Amino acid sequence: MSVAVILPCYNEKLTIATVVKQMKETLPGARVIVFDNNSKDGSGELAREAGAEVRRVNLQGKGNVVRRMFADVDADIYLMLDADATYDPATAPLLIEAVAKGEADMAIGVRKGAAEAFPAGHQLGNKLFNMIVAGFFGGGMQDIFSGYRAFSRRFAKSFPAQSEGFETETELSVYTLEQRIPFVEIPSAYGVRPEGSFSKLQTYRDGWRILLTIMLLYKSLRPMMFFGLLSLYTAALSLILGLPVIAEWRQTGLVARLPTAVLSSSLGLIAVLLFVAGMVLNSVARAYRESRHLAYLGISGPG
Repeated sequence: MSVAVILPCYNEKLTIATVVKQMKETLPGARVIVFDNNSKDGSGELAREAGAEVRRVNLQGKGNVVRRMFADVDADIYLMLDADATYDPATAPLLIEAVAKGEADMAIGVRKGAAEAFPAGHQLGNKLFNMIVAGFFGGGMQDIFSGYRAFSRRFAKSFPAQSEGFETETELSVYTLEQRIPFVEIPSAYGVRPEGSFSKLQTYRDGWRILLTIMLLYKSLRPMMFFGLLSLYTAALSLILGLPVIAEWRQTGLVARLPTAVLSSSLGLIAVLLFVAGMVLNSVARAYRESRHLAYLGISGPG
Protein backbone atom coordinates (compact mmCIF):
# COMPACT_ATOMS: atom_id res chain seq x y z
CA MET A 1 0.00 0.00 0.00
CA SER A 2 1.62 3.24 -1.16
CA VAL A 3 1.77 6.26 1.15
CA ALA A 4 2.49 9.84 0.11
CA VAL A 5 3.43 12.41 2.75
CA ILE A 6 2.46 15.87 1.53
CA LEU A 7 4.04 18.99 3.03
CA PRO A 8 2.58 22.35 1.94
CA CYS A 9 5.44 24.81 2.31
CA TYR A 10 5.80 28.59 2.19
CA ASN A 11 8.99 30.14 3.61
CA GLU A 12 9.75 27.40 6.15
CA LYS A 13 13.55 27.31 5.87
CA LEU A 14 13.94 26.90 9.65
CA THR A 15 11.80 23.76 9.83
CA ILE A 16 11.36 22.12 6.42
CA ALA A 17 14.48 19.92 6.54
CA THR A 18 13.61 18.78 10.07
CA VAL A 19 10.06 17.81 9.13
CA VAL A 20 11.22 15.97 5.99
CA LYS A 21 13.75 13.97 8.00
CA GLN A 22 11.16 13.21 10.70
CA MET A 23 8.72 11.85 8.13
CA LYS A 24 11.37 9.78 6.34
CA GLU A 25 12.43 8.24 9.65
CA THR A 26 8.86 7.67 10.90
CA LEU A 27 7.54 6.35 7.56
CA PRO A 28 10.57 4.87 5.78
CA GLY A 29 8.55 3.43 2.88
CA ALA A 30 6.60 6.59 2.09
CA ARG A 31 7.16 9.23 -0.59
CA VAL A 32 7.77 12.61 0.98
CA ILE A 33 6.63 15.39 -1.34
CA VAL A 34 7.02 19.09 -0.60
CA PHE A 35 4.72 21.45 -2.47
CA ASP A 36 6.66 24.71 -2.52
CA ASN A 37 4.15 27.55 -2.69
CA ASN A 38 6.43 30.34 -4.00
CA SER A 39 8.88 30.28 -1.09
CA LYS A 40 11.47 33.05 -1.26
CA ASP A 41 13.84 31.75 1.41
CA GLY A 42 15.19 28.63 -0.30
CA SER A 43 12.80 26.22 1.46
CA GLY A 44 12.41 24.13 -1.71
CA GLU A 45 16.15 23.60 -2.08
CA LEU A 46 16.51 22.67 1.59
CA ALA A 47 13.67 20.14 1.25
CA ARG A 48 15.32 18.59 -1.80
CA GLU A 49 18.64 18.32 0.02
CA ALA A 50 16.83 16.57 2.90
CA GLY A 51 15.59 13.92 0.47
CA ALA A 52 12.10 15.08 -0.46
CA GLU A 53 10.51 15.38 -3.87
CA VAL A 54 9.77 19.04 -4.51
CA ARG A 55 6.98 20.40 -6.67
CA ARG A 56 6.11 24.04 -7.17
CA VAL A 57 2.63 25.55 -6.97
CA ASN A 58 2.53 29.04 -8.48
CA LEU A 59 -0.98 29.97 -7.31
CA GLN A 60 -0.56 31.30 -3.78
CA GLY A 61 -2.54 29.76 -0.94
CA LYS A 62 -2.77 26.46 0.93
CA GLY A 63 -6.07 25.60 -0.76
CA ASN A 64 -4.35 25.75 -4.15
CA VAL A 65 -1.67 23.40 -2.83
CA VAL A 66 -4.30 20.90 -1.63
CA ARG A 67 -6.01 21.07 -5.02
CA ARG A 68 -2.74 20.28 -6.81
CA MET A 69 -1.61 17.57 -4.41
CA PHE A 70 -4.83 15.58 -4.79
CA ALA A 71 -4.74 16.02 -8.56
CA ASP A 72 -1.05 15.32 -9.20
CA VAL A 73 -0.07 12.64 -6.68
CA ASP A 74 -1.15 9.00 -6.96
CA ALA A 75 -1.12 7.01 -3.74
CA ASP A 76 -3.32 4.69 -1.71
CA ILE A 77 -3.05 6.91 1.37
CA TYR A 78 -2.16 10.60 1.62
CA LEU A 79 -0.78 12.14 4.80
CA MET A 80 -0.85 15.94 4.93
CA LEU A 81 0.81 18.08 7.57
CA ASP A 82 2.16 21.59 7.80
CA ALA A 83 5.91 22.03 7.46
CA ASP A 84 6.28 24.15 10.60
CA ALA A 85 7.46 21.36 12.96
CA THR A 86 4.49 21.76 15.32
CA TYR A 87 2.90 18.36 14.69
CA ASP A 88 4.05 15.19 16.45
CA PRO A 89 5.54 12.72 13.92
CA ALA A 90 4.62 9.82 16.22
CA THR A 91 0.94 10.35 15.33
CA ALA A 92 1.56 9.76 11.61
CA PRO A 93 1.47 5.92 11.76
CA LEU A 94 -1.76 6.05 13.78
CA LEU A 95 -3.48 8.28 11.22
CA ILE A 96 -2.32 6.10 8.33
CA GLU A 97 -3.31 2.88 10.12
CA ALA A 98 -6.87 4.16 10.67
CA VAL A 99 -7.27 4.75 6.93
CA ALA A 100 -5.42 1.57 5.90
CA LYS A 101 -7.76 -0.56 8.02
CA GLY A 102 -10.78 0.96 6.34
CA GLU A 103 -12.02 2.55 9.58
CA ALA A 104 -12.21 5.95 7.91
CA ASP A 105 -11.53 7.80 4.68
CA MET A 106 -10.12 10.70 6.67
CA ALA A 107 -8.19 10.59 9.95
CA ILE A 108 -7.62 13.88 11.78
CA GLY A 109 -4.88 14.66 14.27
CA VAL A 110 -6.65 16.64 16.99
CA ARG A 111 -4.21 19.20 18.36
CA LYS A 112 -3.40 18.97 22.07
CA GLY A 113 -0.88 21.54 23.20
CA ALA A 114 0.18 23.83 26.00
CA ALA A 115 -0.84 27.48 26.10
CA GLU A 116 2.43 28.51 24.45
CA ALA A 117 1.62 26.41 21.39
CA PHE A 118 -2.16 26.75 21.38
CA PRO A 119 -3.17 30.05 23.06
CA ALA A 120 -6.50 30.28 24.88
CA GLY A 121 -7.86 32.73 22.30
CA HIS A 122 -7.14 30.33 19.46
CA GLN A 123 -8.67 27.45 21.41
CA LEU A 124 -11.82 29.50 22.02
CA GLY A 125 -12.05 30.47 18.33
CA ASN A 126 -11.52 26.86 17.32
CA LYS A 127 -14.33 25.67 19.60
CA LEU A 128 -16.65 28.41 18.34
CA PHE A 129 -16.12 27.51 14.69
CA ASN A 130 -16.47 23.80 15.53
CA MET A 131 -19.87 24.58 17.07
CA ILE A 132 -20.95 26.64 14.04
CA VAL A 133 -20.02 23.87 11.61
CA ALA A 134 -21.72 21.25 13.82
CA GLY A 135 -24.88 23.39 13.97
CA PHE A 136 -24.99 23.89 10.21
CA PHE A 137 -23.85 20.48 8.96
CA GLY A 138 -24.18 18.13 11.95
CA GLY A 139 -21.89 15.46 13.22
CA GLY A 140 -19.34 17.91 14.65
CA MET A 141 -15.58 17.54 14.80
CA GLN A 142 -13.24 18.45 17.62
CA ASP A 143 -10.71 20.28 15.45
CA ILE A 144 -11.91 21.35 12.00
CA PHE A 145 -8.77 23.45 11.48
CA SER A 146 -6.20 20.73 12.04
CA GLY A 147 -3.64 20.56 9.24
CA TYR A 148 -2.60 17.01 10.21
CA ARG A 149 -4.75 14.56 8.25
CA ALA A 150 -4.61 11.25 6.44
CA PHE A 151 -6.87 10.56 3.45
CA SER A 152 -7.78 7.51 1.42
CA ARG A 153 -7.36 7.60 -2.33
CA ARG A 154 -11.14 7.51 -2.61
CA PHE A 155 -11.42 10.73 -0.61
CA ALA A 156 -8.55 12.51 -2.38
CA LYS A 157 -9.73 11.81 -5.90
CA SER A 158 -13.37 12.76 -5.26
CA PHE A 159 -12.84 15.88 -3.14
CA PRO A 160 -14.00 18.99 -5.07
CA ALA A 161 -11.34 21.42 -3.81
CA GLN A 162 -12.44 25.02 -4.34
CA SER A 163 -10.79 27.03 -1.55
CA GLU A 164 -7.65 29.05 -2.14
CA GLY A 165 -6.22 29.70 1.33
CA PHE A 166 -6.36 28.54 4.95
CA GLU A 167 -10.11 27.92 4.67
CA THR A 168 -9.27 24.63 2.91
CA GLU A 169 -9.41 22.70 6.22
CA THR A 170 -12.94 24.00 6.74
CA GLU A 171 -13.88 22.84 3.26
CA LEU A 172 -12.38 19.39 3.91
CA SER A 173 -14.36 19.09 7.16
CA VAL A 174 -17.66 20.31 5.69
CA TYR A 175 -17.33 17.99 2.68
CA THR A 176 -16.78 15.03 5.03
CA LEU A 177 -19.83 15.87 7.13
CA GLU A 178 -22.03 16.70 4.13
CA GLN A 179 -21.20 13.46 2.31
CA ARG A 180 -21.32 11.49 5.58
CA ILE A 181 -17.87 10.12 4.91
CA PRO A 182 -16.44 8.07 7.82
CA PHE A 183 -13.72 9.85 9.77
CA VAL A 184 -11.79 9.35 13.00
CA GLU A 185 -10.07 11.82 15.28
CA ILE A 186 -6.82 10.95 17.04
CA PRO A 187 -5.28 13.17 19.74
CA SER A 188 -1.87 14.50 18.73
CA ALA A 189 0.65 16.60 20.63
CA TYR A 190 0.97 20.11 19.24
CA GLY A 191 4.24 21.93 19.81
CA VAL A 192 5.58 25.47 19.77
CA ARG A 193 7.04 26.85 16.56
CA PRO A 194 10.85 27.11 16.60
CA GLU A 195 12.23 30.53 17.48
CA GLY A 196 12.29 32.77 14.42
CA SER A 197 9.47 30.89 12.69
CA PHE A 198 6.17 32.72 12.30
CA SER A 199 2.64 31.61 11.47
CA LYS A 200 1.22 32.82 8.15
CA LEU A 201 -2.28 32.77 9.61
CA GLN A 202 -3.71 36.22 10.28
CA THR A 203 -6.26 35.69 13.04
CA TYR A 204 -8.93 38.26 12.15
CA ARG A 205 -8.57 38.39 8.38
CA ASP A 206 -8.47 34.62 7.96
CA GLY A 207 -11.16 34.20 10.62
CA TRP A 208 -13.56 36.33 8.54
CA ARG A 209 -12.60 34.40 5.40
CA ILE A 210 -13.32 31.10 7.15
CA LEU A 211 -16.69 32.38 8.44
CA LEU A 212 -17.56 33.56 4.93
CA THR A 213 -16.56 30.15 3.55
CA ILE A 214 -18.87 28.41 6.04
CA MET A 215 -21.77 30.67 5.07
CA LEU A 216 -21.19 30.17 1.33
CA LEU A 217 -20.96 26.40 1.79
CA TYR A 218 -24.18 26.48 3.80
CA LYS A 219 -25.89 28.46 1.02
CA SER A 220 -24.66 26.00 -1.61
CA LEU A 221 -25.30 22.79 0.30
CA ARG A 222 -28.40 23.79 2.33
CA PRO A 223 -30.13 26.30 0.02
CA MET A 224 -33.66 25.53 1.26
CA MET A 225 -32.70 26.39 4.84
CA PHE A 226 -30.61 29.40 3.82
CA PHE A 227 -33.16 30.99 1.50
CA GLY A 228 -36.05 29.79 3.66
CA LEU A 229 -34.70 31.72 6.65
CA LEU A 230 -34.18 34.81 4.48
CA SER A 231 -37.71 34.41 3.16
CA LEU A 232 -39.13 34.09 6.67
CA TYR A 233 -37.24 37.18 7.86
CA THR A 234 -38.37 39.21 4.84
CA ALA A 235 -41.99 38.06 5.22
CA ALA A 236 -41.96 39.01 8.92
CA LEU A 237 -40.63 42.46 8.05
CA SER A 238 -43.33 42.82 5.39
CA LEU A 239 -46.03 42.01 7.96
CA ILE A 240 -44.60 44.38 10.55
CA LEU A 241 -44.73 47.23 8.05
CA GLY A 242 -47.99 46.21 6.39
CA LEU A 243 -50.31 45.35 9.27
CA PRO A 244 -50.67 48.97 10.51
CA VAL A 245 -51.44 50.07 6.92
CA ILE A 246 -54.12 47.36 6.60
CA ALA A 247 -55.61 48.29 9.98
CA GLU A 248 -55.78 51.96 8.98
CA TRP A 249 -57.40 51.08 5.64
CA ARG A 250 -60.07 49.00 7.37
CA GLN A 251 -60.92 51.90 9.67
CA THR A 252 -60.84 54.80 7.17
CA GLY A 253 -61.01 53.17 3.75
CA LEU A 254 -57.85 55.11 2.82
CA VAL A 255 -54.17 54.21 2.35
CA ALA A 256 -52.51 57.29 3.81
CA ARG A 257 -49.03 55.78 4.02
CA LEU A 258 -48.59 54.75 0.40
CA PRO A 259 -44.76 54.42 0.45
CA THR A 260 -45.00 52.05 3.43
CA ALA A 261 -47.68 50.01 1.64
CA VAL A 262 -45.50 49.74 -1.48
CA LEU A 263 -42.46 48.74 0.57
CA SER A 264 -44.45 46.12 2.49
CA SER A 265 -45.86 44.65 -0.73
CA SER A 266 -42.40 44.57 -2.31
CA LEU A 267 -40.92 42.78 0.67
CA GLY A 268 -43.76 40.23 0.54
CA LEU A 269 -43.00 39.57 -3.12
CA ILE A 270 -39.28 39.23 -2.38
CA ALA A 271 -40.10 36.73 0.40
CA VAL A 272 -42.01 34.58 -2.11
CA LEU A 273 -39.17 34.79 -4.63
CA LEU A 274 -36.61 33.79 -2.00
CA PHE A 275 -38.68 30.77 -1.03
CA VAL A 276 -39.05 29.68 -4.66
CA ALA A 277 -35.29 30.18 -5.23
CA GLY A 278 -34.59 27.98 -2.22
CA MET A 279 -36.81 25.20 -3.59
CA VAL A 280 -35.18 25.30 -7.02
CA LEU A 281 -31.62 25.45 -5.67
CA ASN A 282 -32.39 22.65 -3.23
CA SER A 283 -33.07 20.34 -6.18
CA VAL A 284 -29.77 21.42 -7.75
CA ALA A 285 -27.90 20.85 -4.48
CA ARG A 286 -29.41 17.39 -4.12
CA ALA A 287 -28.29 16.45 -7.63
CA TYR A 288 -24.81 17.80 -6.79
CA ARG A 289 -24.60 15.71 -3.61
CA GLU A 290 -25.66 12.61 -5.50
CA SER A 291 -23.10 13.19 -8.27
CA ARG A 292 -20.30 13.71 -5.71
CA HIS A 293 -21.33 10.57 -3.85
CA LEU A 294 -21.31 8.55 -7.09
CA ALA A 295 -17.84 9.89 -7.86
CA TYR A 296 -16.75 8.84 -4.36
CA LEU A 297 -18.24 5.34 -4.78
CA GLY A 298 -16.58 4.99 -8.18
CA ILE A 299 -13.13 4.84 -6.57
CA SER A 300 -12.09 1.71 -4.70
CA GLY A 301 -11.46 1.98 -0.97
CA PRO A 302 -8.50 0.75 1.11
CA GLY A 303 -10.00 -2.69 1.71
